[in-house]
Amino acid sequence: MLNYKYLIIGGGMTANAGVKGIRQVDLEGSIGLVSAESHPPYNRPPLSKDLWKGKSPEMIWLKNAVQDATLHLGCRVRAIDPSNKFASDDRGEIYHYEKLLLATGGAARRLASDSDSILYFRTLDDYYRLRLLTQERRRFAVIGGGFIGSEIAAALAINGKEVVMLLPGEGIGGRMFPPDLAGFINDFYRQKGVDVRIGQEVTDVANQGNKFILKIRGVQNRREEEIEVDAVVAGLGIRPNMELAQQAGLTVGNGICVDSALRTSNPDIYSAGDAAEFFNPALGMRLRVEHEDNACTMGETAGRSMAGQAVTYDHLPFFYSDLFDLGYEAVGEVDSRLETFADWKEPYREGVVYYLREGRVRGVLLWNVWGQIKAARQLIAQSGPFRHDDLKGRLLEAH
Repeated sequence: MLNYKYLIIGGGMTANAGVKGIRQVDLEGSIGLVSAESHPPYNRPPLSKDLWKGKSPEMIWLKNAVQDATLHLGCRVRAIDPSNKFASDDRGEIYHYEKLLLATGGAARRLASDSDSILYFRTLDDYYRLRLLTQERRRFAVIGGGFIGSEIAAALAINGKEVVMLLPGEGIGGRMFPPDLAGFINDFYRQKGVDVRIGQEVTDVANQGNKFILKIRGVQNRREEEIEVDAVVAGLGIRPNMELAQQAGLTVGNGICVDSALRTSNPDIYSAGDAAEFFNPALGMRLRVEHEDNACTMGETAGRSMAGQAVTYDHLPFFYSDLFDLGYEAVGEVDSRLETFADWKEPYREGVVYYLREGRVRGVLLWNVWGQIKAARQLIAQSGPFRHDDLKGRLLEAH
């Protein structure tokens, strides 16, 4: 049996930040980190952004866990015994802990017509695999128009590949962006050479040697057709990895439920990152957030909390993306189903989109507008009510 004061299950950005947080409070306590990945912790966003623009893969490596924890890589924890404070992995190893952090992240959602030949882009190994495919193949299908789908489609096009993008909805980022902005992005991608096909669902994927035949069907007209490509990448979002929490008898909802100190329903077990569900006071609701800022800030806060520091996690995370030469930052509840007000300096090129519910600002999209996340958070925290005239120029003038 291996004995650690702090045990972290997971090997991503949240786990690395957890080590950092522990060491801010406790310089001596032993830390063990168990990860199913064979790589030490790395920064995930460059896998679909900077590495496709010529940056070296060396930029991704994170330091804290490597320097301050004992890493157990390539093994998966199968069970937790909260009463006796130990966890066991698929190699038969047993880890005893005093405090435990579940930084288990999420797993890629898969197509109903699943195939091992479909690349569900999420990890460093997925990046290397796709890089290799770009050396051998020309025409790629990208399924999904969310963060991964939109970024990978742009990355492949930038690298000279033919890309057909298949979206069940009406636009790239349609769950976030107002319909007119989503429509602009569709056309923008088409101008960059991406074959964007909206309102299309994939019903089957057949692997025929080095070719794939995709059967697609119109969501509205139900018309069926087939397309042929050389490789298939799917970005369908993730589902939180909650199985260990459920096995251990912890409370779960849309994620692993934590309090303001990031403790689960067991006071010696904490959770943070993609898999954790927490209450945000500015929005007055429970959230589960799958972005870098939340992973790093929440992981570090959880580490400090585990090490005995009194903390309150009231951070409202932001997120960002690059779409060719366009970029944005966003914070709060950025949901196209809400009332929206767009304040454009130049339509669809530079501006701010506000998301409102009952007169309160619930989210802010900063479209090619930078340095305003703090001001956007302050606006979301205000009770309002706000009219559109109250918001016009508010963040653009300060920009």
